[in-house]
Amino acid sequence: MAALTTERETSSVGDMEVNPTPGQEAFIRQAIESGRIHGPEDAVKQGLSLWEEKERRRAGILVAVDKAEASIAEGKGRLVTSEQQVIDLVEGTKQRGMARLLAEQNTTR
Repeated sequence: MAALTTERETSSVGDMEVNPTPGQEAFIRQAIESGRIHGPEDAVKQGLSLWEEKERRRAGILVAVDKAEASIAEGKGRLVTSEQQVIDLVEGTKQRGMARLLAEQNTTR
């Protein structure tokens, strides 16, 4: 399979050449032959979409970690050092979650 070249007039990156490994080329070829994708460009687009989704999730996780660290710095955290404290935390979370779910179900009826 020839190297994939993409050209976009509006691209700020210019021309790009993507060189898949032999295994990736076989994978792409098989997808084209089976009709799952139309061409190598589709494989690249799908790969980039998945990468973008992964990076968005990663960014969301980093924001959540930053918020958690700020909360702990403000003294709002809870120290959990024993197995029983973990069990109590999990059970309390389950109970609050179930109560919230029931309340939401009752308001939609």
